[in-house]
Amino acid sequence: MSDLEKIEADVLAAVQATGTEKDLEEVRVGALGKKGSISELMKGLGKMTPEERKEMGPALNGLKTRVGDAIAARKAELHEAALEERLATEKVDVTLPVRQTPIEQGRIHPLTQTMDEITAIFCDLGFAVEEGPDIETDYYNFEALNFPEGHPAREMHDTFYFHEREDGTRPLLRTHTSPVQVRTMEKSEPPFRFIAPGRTFRCDSDQTHTPQFHQVEGLVVDRDTHMGHLKWTLEEFLRAYFETEGVEIRFRPSFFPFTEPSMEVDVRCARLGNEIRIGEGDDWLEILGCGMVHPNVLKSANIDPDEFQGFAFGVGIDRLAMLKYGIPDLRAFFETDLRWLRHYGFAALDVPTLAGGLSS
Repeated sequence: MSDLEKIEADVLAAVQATGTEKDLEEVRVGALGKKGSISELMKGLGKMTPEERKEMGPALNGLKTRVGDAIAARKAELHEAALEERLATEKVDVTLPVRQTPIEQGRIHPLTQTMDEITAIFCDLGFAVEEGPDIETDYYNFEALNFPEGHPAREMHDTFYFHEREDGTRPLLRTHTSPVQVRTMEKSEPPFRFIAPGRTFRCDSDQTHTPQFHQVEGLVVDRDTHMGHLKWTLEEFLRAYFETEGVEIRFRPSFFPFTEPSMEVDVRCARLGNEIRIGEGDDWLEILGCGMVHPNVLKSANIDPDEFQGFAFGVGIDRLAMLKYGIPDLRAFFETDLRWLRHYGFAALDVPTLAGGLSS
C-alpha cells in the first residue's frame, strides 16, 4: 500500500469512527486544515519536478476530494442522528389535555359576583352607585341617621371604636352603609336614586354573622315617592336576582331609627332539608329591611321633608349570595380556602347582565 493509500485509509477510518460533529471537525482539521496531513502534502507540490507534479497533483486532489466528500457525508449522518435523538426526547404528546390559562383557572369570589349582579339590576332600574369611607364619624354613622343618645347600636359591644381623639371624638368602623345616604344627599340636590354597596363592621361572629360583612342600601328621594314604589322596586329586584317570576313578598312592621314607618320584608320560600327555594312553597324568610325615610334624616341633609319624601332599604350581600348559591356558612367567605373558591367561584369572564342571565 502506498503512502497516499495509507493516509486515505487512516483518515476515512477516523471519519467513520467519529460519534459527534465535534469529533468529526477535529478529524477534518487534522486532515484538511492548514497544518493537516493532506494539506502538508499539497504544499510539497511546488518543490516537485514537472513530471512528479503531473503524477502527484491529480492523486492529491483526488485524495482531498474523496476525504472531503466522506467528511460531508458523515456530517450529514451525525446531524440526522442528533435530530432523531432530539425529536425522540423532546416530543410532545398532543393527546394530553391542554393546560388551562391563568384567566381560565382564576375564579371570581361569590361576593364580588353578587355585588356585580346587584349593581347590574339596579343600574337597569336607573339607580346610580355611590360609595363612602369605611372609617366613619359618630355624626354620619348615628346622629345624622336619627340614632338617639343611648341607643344600643352605639355601645362598644356592637360597634368597633378607635381611640379617642384630642377633640373628644372617636372614629369608628361603619356599622352599615347608610352614612353614604347622608353624605350623598349633602353633596347635591334631590331627586336621588342610588345604591350604596360596601363593607360594614360589627362585633359578632357565628355561622351567620362575621365581624366584617357586606351590605347594599338603596335610597330614593323625590316629591311623589311612596310605599307603592318601594314595594315594586323590591319585587323587581328580588325577581331579577333570584331569576324567578314567582317572587312574593310581605311587609311586617318593624323599627329603624332612620325610617318611619319601618318594615321587615319576608319572601315566600320552600324549605327542603338544607335547601331553600325562593318563590315557591308556603314558608316565609326574612330577607331585608326597609321603610320611608325619616324626616329627621332629610333635615340633616338640608332637605325639606314637607316638599320631599323617599324610601330606603338595606340587604346583606353575603346573605343573598348564601341563599342563591347554597353556601351554608358565612365564615367560609373570609377563610381564603382555594378549594372552596374553585367550587363556589365564577369564571373571570362571567360578567352578569340581565340580557344574558345574571348567573349563566
